[in-house]
Amino acid sequence: MMRNLLAGAALLIGICLLSGGAEAACGEVTIAEMNWGSAAIAAHIDKIILERGFHCKVTLVPADTVPTFTSMLTKGQPDMAPEFWINAVRGPLGQATDEGRLVLGAEILEDGAVEGWWIPKFIIDANPEIRTVEDALARPDLFPSRTDPDRGALHGCPADWSCQASTANLFRAFAADEKGFELIQPKTPEEMDAAIEEAFRTQTGWLGYYWAPTAVLGKYPMVKLSFGVTFNKAEWDSCTAVPHCPSPQRNAYPTSQAFTLVTQEFTEKADDAIGYIRLRRWSNATINNVLAWQQDNKASNGETALHFLRDHEAVWAKWVVPVIAERIKAAQ
Repeated sequence: MMRNLLAGAALLIGICLLSGGAEAACGEVTIAEMNWGSAAIAAHIDKIILERGFHCKVTLVPADTVPTFTSMLTKGQPDMAPEFWINAVRGPLGQATDEGRLVLGAEILEDGAVEGWWIPKFIIDANPEIRTVEDALARPDLFPSRTDPDRGALHGCPADWSCQASTANLFRAFAADEKGFELIQPKTPEEMDAAIEEAFRTQTGWLGYYWAPTAVLGKYPMVKLSFGVTFNKAEWDSCTAVPHCPSPQRNAYPTSQAFTLVTQEFTEKADDAIGYIRLRRWSNATINNVLAWQQDNKASNGETALHFLRDHEAVWAKWVVPVIAERIKAAQ
């Protein structure tokens, strides 16, 4: 009997040590907090779940797509990018994953991500002949520039966003300048959103790059224009997505995918959390709902992450085992 008790005690101690060692091994983790809504909220959700569920020590770092990819590839930092849009780096990313330097987790946007050039639906309603980029560029008068009302405005992306290069190259490929347009490059995502909000408030035309999921597209009816050509991957990889490509050709945006991207080191030190990283995904409808709540309540990213954990347990509880879920709920 004593021998059995000692054996049982030894086994229990071993299990505890293994469990504690696995949790301690997670250690310090850095997560990229991208500067757009859905990705920033995902970073805060990951921070809460990794800290409360897996006992990691998490630091969020401000980030943009291209610099983050370069840093993860060359420096192994940050450890994780929760919502990484891969279009701009498909080639080098494929090489990095083949070499085992970077690891793809779940496709966080389970029904895909949408990129393109959009105009307000009220413009389409009044001008049903406009369906393509070419149609819109033929009417600069419908999309007046604030700095020069005699010219149209095409709105691009902030610096260091991958869409900045693609928008600028497509602007040149469609000869938008010759058709009376100037390219407007906002400094921040807030500036992008404000321009769309003003367009709807004043019922003035707006043309430019945008994406989903976002609260803005959930709130304001927008129509994505056809580029009139099919997606050409070779052109995209060699030119469309390359900054300052000398001779861009007309192209379309590919079907966009956003994955969780982690370093190889993360998979080693946070081994217990890899299952979560490979399961954590949500629908555009879910994140649009969360983003709308954030906008309506003027909530921070951290507050919005807590709202998600409180009100969408049916979504996130499937990402972790029950004991981890209970830790997360108990800490709210």
